[in-house]
Amino acid sequence: MLGREVEALLVRNRIKHLSSDLEVDICDPSALRYFVAENRGHNIDWIVNCSGYTAVDKAEAEPEKAFRINAEGVHNIAETAESLNAILIHISTDYVFAGDKENEYLEDDPTDPAGVYARSKLQGEQRVQETLSRFYILRTAWLYGTSGTNFVQTMLRLFREQDTVRVVSDQWGSPTYAKDLAGAILQVIRSNNNRYDVYNYTNTGRTSWYEFAREIYRQARRIGIVQRDVEIVPISTAEYPTPARRPQYSYLSKEKIKSTLGVTIRSWQEALEDCMEELKNPS
Repeated sequence: MLGREVEALLVRNRIKHLSSDLEVDICDPSALRYFVAENRGHNIDWIVNCSGYTAVDKAEAEPEKAFRINAEGVHNIAETAESLNAILIHISTDYVFAGDKENEYLEDDPTDPAGVYARSKLQGEQRVQETLSRFYILRTAWLYGTSGTNFVQTMLRLFREQDTVRVVSDQWGSPTYAKDLAGAILQVIRSNNNRYDVYNYTNTGRTSWYEFAREIYRQARRIGIVQRDVEIVPISTAEYPTPARRPQYSYLSKEKIKSTLGVTIRSWQEALEDCMEELKNPS
């Protein structure tokens, strides 16, 4: 989902780049070395890692796979960046925090991940920091887009299929449009100001999954993506048990990335409007 948006943005801005998908196994260092060797005519200055094991609940049943991709794979990418003297942009998650802080999380707040997915992502961050001196780690949350499996796509499907949709109302955070995160990544590359560090990035504003679902429905009805009445019912986390615990409160402060790297960020409602318009009128 994110990789597709990053590549589309690089193409649109006519920025020379290489891209890969599953044909390059990040868990196999020799596969990464072969990819670099095959493209040795290119001068690789930056590496953007959009890969990741993101099946939060499934990770509880297959921890080895989650850590292999989110920790060992990231370590292999970091070592590749080191060998090329390239700068790495790595995408991480709000799940590295416990999710029990009553106000916004800052980048230097203590991490306390719960669950396999969360621990594997934190270990990936640590591998980057242990291997490289030149990196940007961007922690994001509630990522959605016009492709792939995500909350917006799931809600739209449920609104078309069901008369009543139950959504958790006591987990708080900020949605992030994949296209906007891709734009932030490009802004980081263009700023090139050597302020290597960990940064938070989501769209601005705080909401709950329930309120997010209500706004998706409101906008979908307005532009005709959904054409039927649906009741959206708020429920508690306890009423929707999952194998992995979700952060109850994962609102991330964006002040650091705005002030240090000059990244501009719009509201989650405005970003959602663009996503909806694109879903209605795909380019």
